[in-house]
Amino acid sequence: MAAPTARVKIREKLVEPIYDISTRNLFSSTHVTMATCPNLKDPDDAVNDPGAAPYGNFINYYSFNPPENRLSLIPATLLQDLGYRDGGDEPTLILDVGCNSGDLSVAVYKHLVQEPGESTVHLLGFDLDETLVERAEQTNPLHNNISFIQLDITEETNQLQDFLSQHSCSHFHLCLCLAVTMWVHLNHGDSGLLQLLSRLAAISSHLLLEAQPWKCYRSAARRLRKLGRSDFDHFKTLKIRGDVAEHATEHLERHCGMELIRSFGSTAWDRKLLLFRRR
Repeated sequence: MAAPTARVKIREKLVEPIYDISTRNLFSSTHVTMATCPNLKDPDDAVNDPGAAPYGNFINYYSFNPPENRLSLIPATLLQDLGYRDGGDEPTLILDVGCNSGDLSVAVYKHLVQEPGESTVHLLGFDLDETLVERAEQTNPLHNNISFIQLDITEETNQLQDFLSQHSCSHFHLCLCLAVTMWVHLNHGDSGLLQLLSRLAAISSHLLLEAQPWKCYRSAARRLRKLGRSDFDHFKTLKIRGDVAEHATEHLERHCGMELIRSFGSTAWDRKLLLFRRR
């Protein structure tokens, strides 16, 4: 296994490693931006949020966190920057983990794909909440290129493998895992979090990760108590604490054959958007 070409410390905000791939400079900017969305309320950090959900399946998630909050940090040329060419003989596959009602899935696709009607880019979004998936399917404007399925990735991945096989691909070219890790972590413990990361790394060439910070864990647990519900089974016994994004990076680099190649900065809620590449 090749060693990373640069050591990345994600504790520091001004981190933007540069890699040469196929004799061309993949990323040239050393600039980190932060989305500016004043007075936003983080649904994962809201104690009295009426849309509270123990698995993160908020029915009104995008009213709190509209897609542009992330898209403002992600370059529209990302697929080209990663070496993926639209319109070629081979398709480019994107996976959206925990797609909720699909608003971000569709927005990301339109953001990254210049001509959706003639594109060979296909996006698959999944969520464990069947009602949210049904809503995503009903409002999907691009049925030929975007699909949604109900799936609990902590239990099985056969449907993901079926999608890859349908398109004659062995991996998703880009996987989006945005604000999902905390919910898997709280409901399935440390082993569940690490298993999630390992599974995504195993089926992805590139992984864009947004991990909720530890303050959101405390707020999520406090919210359940205020609503009179039982606490998360694993919250008090979790050993992975503190900078969860750094713990995730360590696991992906040490055990999953991936390397951190870029930080797109942080959202208004101080969540890092980190891009990993399979070595």
